[in-house]
Amino acid sequence: MFAVIKTGGKQYTVAANDVITIERLEGEAGDLIAFTEVLMIGGEKAVVGSPLVAGATVAGELVEQARGPKVISFKKRRRQNSKRKKGHRQHLSLVRITEILTDGKKPSGVKAAKPAVAAAAVAAAALGAAGGERDESNISLIAGIGPTLEKKLRAAGVTTWSQIAAWDEAAVAKWDEELKLRGRATREEWVEQAKELLAGKPPRAKVDQAELASGEDK
Repeated sequence: MFAVIKTGGKQYTVAANDVITIERLEGEAGDLIAFTEVLMIGGEKAVVGSPLVAGATVAGELVEQARGPKVISFKKRRRQNSKRKKGHRQHLSLVRITEILTDGKKPSGVKAAKPAVAAAAVAAAALGAAGGERDESNISLIAGIGPTLEKKLRAAGVTTWSQIAAWDEAAVAKWDEELKLRGRATREEWVEQAKELLAGKPPRAKVDQAELASGEDK
């Protein structure tokens, strides 16, 4: 069985145990989420809402609050000596779908089993925050390395912070050309971030979240 839900102005096709990335929802990791805007239920017999399916609810578990990759907006007015550069990172929530309910049934509150990959990533982040054992292979903790870039780097043999921290200008230029990074490694300071992680400092993404929550610059 699958369902089509609407949240954050977007539609998602989901099934039990799927992990989806959506616009930020209020809550903390482990909280249960109920999606009541269900547009369609699919399976042996499809039910299409008009616009919503009556009595249908999709339940999920909030896995992690995260931020998307940095997006740069640059505007320049020719011959006006005017430039404007702004960066943005979208606030996101990772949600694991637990149940698809119909006929007015309420969520049971039972949490789905965590997939091995997601559990490992969450555990690694928790260890890093607590100052415990470091997982140098979790290169996604470097701000700017999202799932797509992480896959490219791993396929090219770059799998640890130490490898990235050892890059010099020539190596950065080489990887920039080979992986078509378009200057991201330099612009987002991947080498510096890798050195900070090796030194035991928290990931910059976590620091950014803390600054946003406190309203202070550190």
